Amino acid sequence: MWNKKLILKKTHDFCQSKNPVLAVIMIHGIASDSGSYKNALKYLEGTLSLEKVRFITYDLLGSGESAKNDKLNYDYKDQTEALHNSIEKLKLDIPLVLVGHSLGTFIVTKYTDTYKKSVKKLILVSPPIYTPEDLENPAFMAGVNTFKELVSLKNRQILSEKSFINSMEKIVLNKNNYQTLARLKTHTVLIYGDADQFIASYNVPKIVKDNPKYITAIKTIGRHGVSRDKYNKIREVLEEMLYA
Repeated sequence: MWNKKLILKKTHDFCQSKNPVLAVIMIHGIASDSGSYKNALKYLEGTLSLEKVRFITYDLLGSGESAKNDKLNYDYKDQTEALHNSIEKLKLDIPLVLVGHSLGTFIVTKYTDTYKKSVKKLILVSPPIYTPEDLENPAFMAGVNTFKELVSLKNRQILSEKSFINSMEKIVLNKNNYQTLARLKTHTVLIYGDADQFIASYNVPKIVKDNPKYITAIKTIGRHGVSRDKYNKIREVLEEMLYA
């Protein structure tokens, strides 16, 4: 068993102003690292209206510069504990927004649901929302398994096999994900592309209907990545928080 305090590697921490009024922590997706937000950060941090926003990124366990060890399970417990310890270390005294992409959407949602922290808002970019019925459908799972094989093969040199497989099976394909979102009591914005092949977009209107008080959705152009269409919408959400 891992006997060290779990913590994530902070890879970016910047604010245009010396007196930030909002902190935004961005968590990346599977088979990736915090570098996936490079273009988004360049855009957001160069936006005058967001000059008082502090942007922070971390590498998840098993990714980038964060811990990689076979003693880790790379499950919800490990990832949310590490995120919790990392946020505690920041000693924030300003409101917090968590942004997650793909796998990261589940980790920030689970973190908020588990620790009941005063997260002001969640922004979930390209969330692969699968219902228990989806996960019991052989045709659906055949597509998922093809994705797993392709990603594993493509990233064999940079990914721990255990971290990738456990992230998929214990987090992305967790049968409780839908219910966690459905009961969430933190204001949440889902941002997804109209050509995203990974997220089961037919479930987005369903989850909004099941939790209309706290969840809204924004459809834009694009596929699964953190592209210009997505981070432009992140900007709009943050501006509305700051200036509404």
